[in-house]
Amino acid sequence: MIVEPMILLAFIPAALALNLTPGADMMFCMGQGLHSGPWQAVAGSAGISLGGMVHVTLAGLGLSAVIASTPWVFDVIRWVGILYLLWLAWTSLRPQTAQTAEAYKHGIQRAFLRGFAVNLTNPKVILFTLAFVPQFVQAERGQILAQFLVFGGILGVGGFVINGGVGLLAGVLGRKLSTNGQFTKTLGWISAGIFTTLALRLAVGQKG
Repeated sequence: MIVEPMILLAFIPAALALNLTPGADMMFCMGQGLHSGPWQAVAGSAGISLGGMVHVTLAGLGLSAVIASTPWVFDVIRWVGILYLLWLAWTSLRPQTAQTAEAYKHGIQRAFLRGFAVNLTNPKVILFTLAFVPQFVQAERGQILAQFLVFGGILGVGGFVINGGVGLLAGVLGRKLSTNGQFTKTLGWISAGIFTTLALRLAVGQKG
C-alpha cells in the first residue's frame, strides 16, 4: 500500500474534523447555493475539491514551498483571489432571470469553475497543505507525490460531501424563499456579503 493503514486511521478522523469546521469553502458553497441554487452549490463544491487536488499535487512536487517562500508570488495569488471574490459579490447583486436548459447547464459549469478558481487563488490553502498533509507523509516509504494525492483525495471527497451538502441545503432554502421578489433581493445581498467577507478575510490575513 502507498500509505500505511494505521496512518490512514489517524488521518481520516483529522481530515473529517477539518472538513466539518466552518471555513471559506463552506461559506462559498453557502453563498453559491443561496444565490444560484442547490446544484450550482454542489458544482462549486466539486470545483473546490479539484482545486484542492491541484494544491496537494504542487505540494507533493515541492512547488508549493517555493511559492510560499516567495512573498511577491504569494501576494499576487492573494490579490487575484480578493478581486475575484469581490467580483462574485458584485455579480450576486444582479437580478436572477428564468433560465433555459442550456443556460442552466452553463450555470452549473460556471459554478464549478468559480469554486475551482476561488480555491486555487486562496494562498491560505497553500499554507494549510504545507502545514497539515506532510505530518502524515512517510518519506521512508517513497512515492511522496502519491502519498500527497491519497491524503488530498480523502480531504477532497470529505470536503465535497460536507460543503456540497451545506450548499445544497442553502440552495433549497433559497429556492423556497425566492418566490418573494423582495426576499430574492435579500438573498442576493446575503450572498454578496458572504463573498465580500471572504475577500476581506483574505485581504487582512497574514502569511505564516
